Amino acid sequence: METKNLMEKAVRFHGHICPGLAIGVLAAKHILERGYLYAPNEELVVIVENDSCSVDALQVLLGTTFGKGNLIHKDYGKLKYYFYDRRTEKGTRLTLKSSDLGDKKLSKNEKIQVLLNSKPEDIFIIDDIEFNLPGLAPIKESLPCEICGELTMNGRLMTYNSSEMCIPCYKKMREQ
Repeated sequence: METKNLMEKAVRFHGHICPGLAIGVLAAKHILERGYLYAPNEELVVIVENDSCSVDALQVLLGTTFGKGNLIHKDYGKLKYYFYDRRTEKGTRLTLKSSDLGDKKLSKNEKIQVLLNSKPEDIFIIDDIEFNLPGLAPIKESLPCEICGELTMNGRLMTYNSSEMCIPCYKKMREQ
């Protein structure tokens, strides 16, 4: 698919055009060109180390979502992306290179154009990686928090003073 069409699709999903979205489009385009396919289910898994605009492009262009469990967020604040294809058992990591895109002389639109006209290897460090990813997304029962009563995924309940509670209640109890 042409970069322009991918960017248009990403903008419709994300809501606006920005350099972060262009980074995600470039990453998704590269991964699709490497033979990875859009994931209607959990065939493709993406692990991201940031929650920037780029992740929206990966969701809409690759079919990775938190709801399906094939988009995993590790909050490290790095523009680093891991792609795993369950069908082929391939893995690829893209890490954004340091560049002059932060240069104040370039306008937002100029940055976007530089990104979209770049070769992936000019923007990313690209590595083939070992196929080593988490299993399929678990489906866990939701249980009521013993403090607020709200249903909480069983794997996210915390124990404090012999009570099972959601994370916000746990934090409040620990502060007292």
